Amino acid sequence: MIGGWAEFGGVLMLFLLSHAIPARPAVKARIIAVLGRPAYLGLFNAVSLALLAWLIVAAGRAPYVPLWWQQPWHRWAVNIVMPIAVALGVFGIGMTNPLSFGGRTGTFDPAHPGVAGLVRHPLLWAFLLWASAHLLANGDLAHVILFGGFAAMAALGMRAIDARNRRLLGPTEWARLAASTAQVPLVALFAGRWRPGWGPHLWLLALAMALWQALLWLHPIVIGVSPLP
Repeated sequence: MIGGWAEFGGVLMLFLLSHAIPARPAVKARIIAVLGRPAYLGLFNAVSLALLAWLIVAAGRAPYVPLWWQQPWHRWAVNIVMPIAVALGVFGIGMTNPLSFGGRTGTFDPAHPGVAGLVRHPLLWAFLLWASAHLLANGDLAHVILFGGFAAMAALGMRAIDARNRRLLGPTEWARLAASTAQVPLVALFAGRWRPGWGPHLWLLALAMALWQALLWLHPIVIGVSPLP
C-alpha cells in the first residue's frame, strides 16, 4: 500500500515541478537561450505528456479508497463534456491568442479574437472540463486528488495569467486586447461583445471531432476501461 501511494505522490510532485519551474520567466528564458524555443517547446511537451501518462497510471495503481460510487449518468456527463473539451483544446492551440498560452503566434485582432471571444483561456478550460468530468466519474481518493488537483490548477491558472498579462501590458493595453473576450465561456457572446465567425476555421472543428473519436477508440486500449455509458 505504501509503495502505491509513494509512486503516486512522487510522480505528482515531478509533474508539478515540471510546470512550476518553467513558469518562472527568468528560468524559462535561460532554458530557451540554451536550447532554442523549438527544442524547448518540444522537450516541455514531451516531458509533460510522459509525466501525465505516468501520473494517470500511478493513480490507478494507488490503493483504492472509495469516496463515492460511479452512477450511470456520470459516464453520460463525461461523454457530453469531452467533445467540447477536445474542441476547445484544438481551437486553443490552432488559433492566435496572446491573452493565454498554447495558441499560435501571429497577428491578433481584438475586434475579431476568434476562440478567445468564446472564452479567453480555451486550453485551460479544456483541461478544466476534462478534469472535472473525470473527477465526477472516478470517486476514489487517488483520482479525486489527481483530477481535483488538475481542475484547481486550471482554474487558478486563468486568474494568474490574467493578472500577469494585465501587469505586463498595462491596464489600457490589456483592456483593449481583452475587450471582446471573457474568462467564462459565452459571456462575451451574451453581452454582445463577440460574434462567432467559423469560415476558415472549420477544419479545426473537423480535426477536433476526429481526435475525439480517436480518444474514444484508444481509451479502452490505453486506460483499460471503456468510456462509453
